[in-house]
Amino acid sequence: MVSKLGKILQAVRNPRATAVKAIKKQMPPISATEKEALASGTVGWDAELMSGSPNWDKLFKYEKAELTSEEQAFLDGPVEKLCKIVDNWEIQKTNDLPPEAWKIIKEEGFMGLEIPKEYGGKGFSSKAHSAVVMKLASRSITAAVTVMVPNSLGPAELIGAYGTQAQKDYYLPRLANGTEIPCFALTGPDAGSDAGSIPDRGVVVKNEKGELGIRMNWEKRYITLGPIASLIGMAFKLEDPDNLLGKGVKDLGITVALVPRNTPGVEIGDRHAPMDLPFHNGPNKGVDVFVPIDAIIGGPEKAGKGWAMLMESLAVGRSLSLPALSTAAAKLSSYATGSYSRVRKQFGTSISNFEGIEEPLARMAGLTYLMNAAREATLQMVDAGERPAIPSAILKYHLTEGMRTIVNDAMDIHGGKAVSNGPKNIFSTLYKGIPIAITVEGANIMTRNLIIFGQGAVRAHPHTLKELEALEEPDPKKAFNKFFKVLASHLGSGVVNAVKAMAHGATGSRFARAPKGVDKSTKKYYKQINRLSAAFNLATNASLPLGANLKKKERVSARMGDVYSHLYLASTALWYYEKNGAPKDEKVLLDWAVQSSLAKAEKALEDALENHPLKATRLAKHIVFPRKLLTGVLAVATTVAAFTLAPVVAVVGAVATLGAAMFIRDKQNHVPSDGLDRKVADTIRIPGETRDNLTRGVFKPTEESEPLGKLEMAFKLSVEVEPLEKKIYLATKAGTISKEQPRAALLEAAVTANVITADEAVKVKEMDRLRRAVIDVDAFPQAQPAAANDAPKATPAAPPKVA
Repeated sequence: MVSKLGKILQAVRNPRATAVKAIKKQMPPISATEKEALASGTVGWDAELMSGSPNWDKLFKYEKAELTSEEQAFLDGPVEKLCKIVDNWEIQKTNDLPPEAWKIIKEEGFMGLEIPKEYGGKGFSSKAHSAVVMKLASRSITAAVTVMVPNSLGPAELIGAYGTQAQKDYYLPRLANGTEIPCFALTGPDAGSDAGSIPDRGVVVKNEKGELGIRMNWEKRYITLGPIASLIGMAFKLEDPDNLLGKGVKDLGITVALVPRNTPGVEIGDRHAPMDLPFHNGPNKGVDVFVPIDAIIGGPEKAGKGWAMLMESLAVGRSLSLPALSTAAAKLSSYATGSYSRVRKQFGTSISNFEGIEEPLARMAGLTYLMNAAREATLQMVDAGERPAIPSAILKYHLTEGMRTIVNDAMDIHGGKAVSNGPKNIFSTLYKGIPIAITVEGANIMTRNLIIFGQGAVRAHPHTLKELEALEEPDPKKAFNKFFKVLASHLGSGVVNAVKAMAHGATGSRFARAPKGVDKSTKKYYKQINRLSAAFNLATNASLPLGANLKKKERVSARMGDVYSHLYLASTALWYYEKNGAPKDEKVLLDWAVQSSLAKAEKALEDALENHPLKATRLAKHIVFPRKLLTGVLAVATTVAAFTLAPVVAVVGAVATLGAAMFIRDKQNHVPSDGLDRKVADTIRIPGETRDNLTRGVFKPTEESEPLGKLEMAFKLSVEVEPLEKKIYLATKAGTISKEQPRAALLEAAVTANVITADEAVKVKEMDRLRRAVIDVDAFPQAQPAAANDAPKATPAAPPKVA
């Protein structure tokens, strides 16, 4: 009783401090690692989408840069050469890249794509880096992973960004020329998605020689290039119990250090076999490993700063490697499947003519366009010096999921051809690579449920982070004043966005703004994004009262993340289309990509509000989708007017109610129509510039000895031969020639009857040969088990005697 009275008196004496304390309890708690993650990276276009009033100039300021002549020459030379000498089937048999491939990777500088030239690297842009990985991945996942890991999150990037000058001078040239093969060790048996909880420890000590250093113990797994690495980038938690660094802190936090493989106590384990793709990956551990204090990347000053370094690097790396690999899979699948569907015949016609095939073909082409647009736009942000943490998470999740969808569609259409493994199979390694891409660099389930909206609602929101920072002010009076100043602005903009969301919902976004100078036929899309952005801001504000429970309500976070993601993807598709000069032949691809994204965004928003755990927040649905609310209000007003003997008002109200019911549409965005699907499918089942542009950047061999080259030859010839096949079919139908005869005789009869010429018959025969070669699959000798060879031969049973 006394304690309660004391609290009441304290609250009366210091109401501001009490208010601040109460507000803090309602706000989502943020751990030290979360604070570092939020502080890392930059915000840009993602913040505009969160604001409710996106400024499109901030997106269109990014130009679609072209590769330099040096970068293009590298793609046309060393990358093309590497693609030609790697063979997935041989790699699978030998469990490694061939020696010639390793030689090219090291000598041509594949491991130092973005290392500055002054340190012996290529000094390429992120766009070129992505292009190299994309082309390699279209040929070999193993080769692509081998190249992308040293160039992504790892020692080279961390040293370049945070290392001491001595570390840069020594290690960067050795990493660039392949003298050092790096790996980065973060994940362990007890720290997967929750990487911040790593149990691996390092203690600052002096060794027997009096040298200051770190004694480390760790256990890691899933470390790509780990089995062959000479230099390990090690993430661990650093402790300084004797204050040898003079920082006055025992637990310094996550730190990153460089550990040479030959350091005593380092144990390199055997290899993992991730889906049997033979890139090097395996566990390692360290027992009482001593490294000098200067092994910390950035020196002792960076002790405990490792998590921030990793998060900033991840914001860049996650924008590059996996999006490039996923887009490569999408482009290759679209390129090969569109052609295969035209070459493969069943029921007397190309399977591309069936609507059941047309639907996945459209999905493949449309998603490929969307994925490449998002990749290109985000690369421009990176090359502009940004570290787009939230866009990179969006790309990681949605592009790898797009890869899953597209490769699965390709597998369905190719059928048994894609299932039968061997040198003739184009898709087996892509298919095996799907779960790897889904899992690494932040598992997709975690990325969708926790990161995209979880970080976006704080980092990219125009007010949330400022409110949290205000509450961190130690002086309660200042904290109170700062917080309520930001809160007033928050509430004001929230009301404006709520009004905009309702107005645009009621008017079909007709009066929403679209940026000037864009293609007129696309303005409706900008208006819808502006409407959904305002509605998204409203839904975000209405979700913030969940406070600490927001982290636990993962389905809310996931659905809101979907809204956020699809608005980002749709907007990057519009950017890409405009920066390409708004080409007419791309318009159907743009329409499909944007319509699909906006329909998904609207549906996710509806589901988020419909299922929201806060009852008050569910009411926001009637603001975002106002048809029922407005018709209800008008109906009540009409009824009141009728009972108060105001017939004119009643009639007007009745007409308005009917009009609202008829013309207000809650669902303003729809998935692409069947007619649009048909046009989009044509972009990959008909040869031409549109198909070439959509699939540009992947390795396209032309030799018949190559399965993909053979398929392309058959595809182009099939287009020439189809009119001839039609002539033969009509002749058999008319009875001019008999179809009941062998193929060779049928063609001879067609020539004799002047249905086709002799030269045309040669083309048809060549098409028959190529078609058969394309659909053929590999078969291998059956090995007899030793037990079967040694088994005694069974004696046949004697027939029963007949009585």
